[in-house]
Amino acid sequence: MFNLVNFQPREYQLSILETCKNNNTLVVLPTGTGKTAIALLLGLERLNKFPESKILLLSPTKPLCQQHINTFKQHTNIQEDKIILFTGLTKPEERSKLIKDAKVIVATPQTIQKDLEHKRVSLNEFSMLCIDEAHRSRQNFANTHVTRAYFEQSLNPRVIALTASPGGTLERIKEIMKNLNLEAVEIRSELDTDVKPYLQKREIEWVNVELPKELLNLHALIKKIYLEKAKQLRNLGVTKPLNLIGKKDLLLLQQRLRKEIFEKNFAAYHGISLTAQLMKIDYALELLEIQSLSSLNKYFEKLKEDQSKAAKSLLKLKEFQSIIKLTNELINKNIEHPKFAKLLEIVKAELNLNPNIKIMIFANYRDTVNNILNLLKSNGIKAVKLIGQKEGLTQKQQINIVKEFEESKDNVLICTSIGEEGLDIKGANLVIFYEAVASEIRKIQRTGRVARLIAGKIIFLITKNTRDEAYFWSGYQKEKRMKKALYSLRDKNIEEFLKEE
Repeated sequence: MFNLVNFQPREYQLSILETCKNNNTLVVLPTGTGKTAIALLLGLERLNKFPESKILLLSPTKPLCQQHINTFKQHTNIQEDKIILFTGLTKPEERSKLIKDAKVIVATPQTIQKDLEHKRVSLNEFSMLCIDEAHRSRQNFANTHVTRAYFEQSLNPRVIALTASPGGTLERIKEIMKNLNLEAVEIRSELDTDVKPYLQKREIEWVNVELPKELLNLHALIKKIYLEKAKQLRNLGVTKPLNLIGKKDLLLLQQRLRKEIFEKNFAAYHGISLTAQLMKIDYALELLEIQSLSSLNKYFEKLKEDQSKAAKSLLKLKEFQSIIKLTNELINKNIEHPKFAKLLEIVKAELNLNPNIKIMIFANYRDTVNNILNLLKSNGIKAVKLIGQKEGLTQKQQINIVKEFEESKDNVLICTSIGEEGLDIKGANLVIFYEAVASEIRKIQRTGRVARLIAGKIIFLITKNTRDEAYFWSGYQKEKRMKKALYSLRDKNIEEFLKEE
């Protein structure tokens, strides 16, 4: 008989467990409220119900997998050598041997997908499949492939899917539920009375900055080129007001033009180049509005190395060359985006109130992370950065950085998206969004880094009258719609919902 050890389940976890016992269930809970514990409870229930079976937990990163391993080792009486971690670092032949005697296998989805494709593993003995970070279960993702194979092979299938944010629309949620063969939804949020006692207080603050006249002037010059180029879209049948055309419109237009080229309309080549130019100009505007002048300057340097027709066409323009020159002049005058000064002001003020404070700063771009790190360090603030594997850090290095941040006297951890999920970062008092994010999933993941153990604060840095504001409200509205959709699903006939077109 497998039992819990040193763990007392909460009322809502037990309530959700009852649904999960009899249904393949999507479990949506705020970050830090114990989603993994429900998977653990269900895992024990399935192992006891089917004593000869095994359970499989899929999580997207090695650090997250290791956290699941630790949870099962610390809070169950399952023998430690029966709880196995599989990642791409485990040799395939070793995985085939280890799986035979294991009871709990924790793995990255891609690892199991490859093992299934090469017939190194069978899922017929597995009585539970847990999909962690289930919002990743879209289209051709590994989670989807493994789940399909699981239902084809397992003698006693049961799926539990965990996430804090499945998506902002019913269509997105339906896609995940269909891909994972789910038949029930359990959601709790800060609004639910059974969860409220376990949530730490979060204070939210919006800090606005305004672009100085020098950056506004530079912005106007770039925007002028954009609008002049956009006028040519009229010849391609675009009727939308030019100042309202965004990246999404340009991408859709590109798709249409590529289809026309495939149908031998070679005049569409010009349109492809035009939309590419507009997207490059739009990206420059975004960097200027919500990132930094130095990021914009680096982008201009990259354009000079870009061999595309669109980049060459832009660089031929005298007006564009003048913009590059002006950007360099402003940098030489030490003019920078006002967010940096405001960020430094905020961090210093928080340190004055609490010298031991732990602050996480999120920024989308590695250049911005480096700029923030240099700014804080040059002002005597103990700061470290956390970046992804593609940006130069191994997962082991990432784990060490997080551990050092938690245990050392470092006050600030500056992250790219790697800090949003995949690493359990404890004890953060404050999370600062250097820029707003339009994705409700990323917004929820970032805000979930604070107030896990103690009360905390979230600060959004917003550049007034820019896409920063649009991104913030987009993320806010999507999160609101997501919660509304999930609560409505909880009371719906899921089978009928999934059949709806």
